[in-house]
Amino acid sequence: MTPEHFDVLIVGAGLSGVGGACHLAIHCPGKTYAVLEAREAMGGTWDLFRYPGVRSDSDMFTLGYAFRPWTESKAIADGPAILKYVNDTAREYGVDPHIRYRHRVVRASWSSASAKWTVEAEKGPQKGRVRFTCSFLYVCAGYYDYDEAYAPAFPGSWRFDGRIVHPQAWTDDVDYAGKRVVVIGSGATAVTLVPALTDKAAHVTMLQRSPTYIVTLPSQDLLANLARRLLPAKLAYAVARWRNVLRAMFFYWIARRFPNAFKALVRMGVKAEMGKDYDVAPHFTPSYQPWDQRLCLVPDADLFKVLREGRASIVTDRIETFTEKGIKLKSGAELEADLVVTATGLNLLLLGGAQLIVDGKTVDPPKTLSYRGMMVSDVPNMAFAVGYTNASWTLKCDLVAEYLCRLINHMDRHGYRQCTPRRTDPSVTEEPIIDFSSGYVQRSIHLFPKAGSKVPWKLHQNYARDLLNLRFGRLDDGVMEFAPRN
Repeated sequence: MTPEHFDVLIVGAGLSGVGGACHLAIHCPGKTYAVLEAREAMGGTWDLFRYPGVRSDSDMFTLGYAFRPWTESKAIADGPAILKYVNDTAREYGVDPHIRYRHRVVRASWSSASAKWTVEAEKGPQKGRVRFTCSFLYVCAGYYDYDEAYAPAFPGSWRFDGRIVHPQAWTDDVDYAGKRVVVIGSGATAVTLVPALTDKAAHVTMLQRSPTYIVTLPSQDLLANLARRLLPAKLAYAVARWRNVLRAMFFYWIARRFPNAFKALVRMGVKAEMGKDYDVAPHFTPSYQPWDQRLCLVPDADLFKVLREGRASIVTDRIETFTEKGIKLKSGAELEADLVVTATGLNLLLLGGAQLIVDGKTVDPPKTLSYRGMMVSDVPNMAFAVGYTNASWTLKCDLVAEYLCRLINHMDRHGYRQCTPRRTDPSVTEEPIIDFSSGYVQRSIHLFPKAGSKVPWKLHQNYARDLLNLRFGRLDDGVMEFAPRN
């Protein structure tokens, strides 16, 4: 059968994929598109994660789409509220009928002769192969492996009489009511889970190998809520969005330029919640510099509240072995537990695991450079969505989708059928595309494309700068090579 053809194929129906489809509907209304989603529902991360308390660590004025205001009172929203926002957006912009569920993309092959991608997907539980063709491929699969989380092999775990579960695999039958729970981890998932589990658990212990920088913000943004009462919805949303963008940029600049001052601010925040005599050093003083890893946000100081009240505790130590009753630590102490939650991180997966082939040659991603953080050197008519590490995911994904629409319209106006970023400057040196010391990054970053030392290969993690470059910068910049139609 002749493969079904679309102008644009989007891979992934999560936050970025739905956003990309909406941008096409807004800026390229004449283009045909489909969204191929591996799972049975839209929402990506926000449909996958079902553990108690799941929420964003970014405010919804920046995690929300630029074109559709967030109107709920809570700025730090929980997972179900975010999922509803994604679903409502898809329905409002007519994206729903374009989504093909249970279509896992496994291979995409580009032909310069036809200027088309042939995309192969496994359909349904039988994994039958189906093919589509498209003129432009937009991969919005994020960079996490949705099928397999990171679960290190803990010594003696087979001896433990209780249950061990990873948050990514959380199901409704995980019973923690009246039980002693140990959460292994110190990142965003752990600091979310600990206060959420205390509503039913007998006690919750957060066991961390090393501390993380933890800051607190109110879950409701009073100024944003006031602006919404006084101003039209879109204007109020824009005001709140830009206020939060600029605030985040300022504190990031402080953290990187004056790390000791930033550390002092974080310590003051912890002491304000835990008491002036509380010793911050053991549990809240990381060994790395601020923003070498992502900061953890706790809304309404919920983590500190349950620690103060004694419903939860925090232990900084290393695991020697699991025992029948719990976990024995290097210090010799033993944590008794009925349930252990391994919030040990995620695995990274590039392009949803799909293989890329260009004119018969398999693309080796680590040997490529990332153009503007959204395209790959020597790979035509393909973009991918990856958000910021120091700010909201959607801020960057919105800009990438908007740029992609500009690019498609530019090609139509000038009669181009192919655009390809070319690495022609020999003085450009390679840099990591994600410059984080976090374990989940270090385990897999060698499999990803590199960034470069010069624009447009360099990543700045700066929304204001990217907005100017991606919204108003030249498309024909001497690096992007355009090929006319025959």
